[in-house]
Amino acid sequence: MEGGGGNSKGSGLGSLFGAGGAGGPGYSHADLAGVPLTGMSPLSPYLNVDPRYLIQDTDEFILPTGANKTRGRFELAFFTIGGCCMTGAAFGALNGLRLGLKETHSMAWSKPRNVQILNMVTRQGAVWANTLGSLALLYSAFGVIVEKTRGAEDDLNTVAAGTMTGMLYKCTGGVRGIARGGLAGLMLTGLYALYNNWEHMKGSVQRQSL
Repeated sequence: MEGGGGNSKGSGLGSLFGAGGAGGPGYSHADLAGVPLTGMSPLSPYLNVDPRYLIQDTDEFILPTGANKTRGRFELAFFTIGGCCMTGAAFGALNGLRLGLKETHSMAWSKPRNVQILNMVTRQGAVWANTLGSLALLYSAFGVIVEKTRGAEDDLNTVAAGTMTGMLYKCTGGVRGIARGGLAGLMLTGLYALYNNWEHMKGSVQRQSL
């Protein structure tokens, strides 16, 4: 009786902790032979997880249906125009301060001189902000039009938009002004496209040399 009780007690503990008792759900190596345990030790049939599924090879953010991973030219247009206006205002203010100090160097420090310098700063800031803002507006508009027309987004759109912006901005200067403006826009946007693709071009040259 006592021995039987000990066996039943041991069998109960074995079934409780998963040991290989009479009533326990024991697993042998033969049972685990058909379980796919790629890259892992056969500790349990519940650990049949392929580690390849745990590798994040995609972006960790959710995009709306039909949305692109990068912002298009229309979304970047507002940032471009605002940034150019602020840059022009800052540069114009510094240029106005320089011109104001240069034109009033013979005057003593007084209220009229301060007012004249302040007027020069605000005038130059407004002029440069208007100029760069207008260029950014034309460039963004041409960029969106070229992108929608071609149905693709690449550096060719950037160069085309810059060239047309320069041509339209200098259209009041005749054929020579249009040519100069287009050439300036082509050079600036070409240098910008070259800067963006510099690492890719350098890597391609290195691979070809090997």
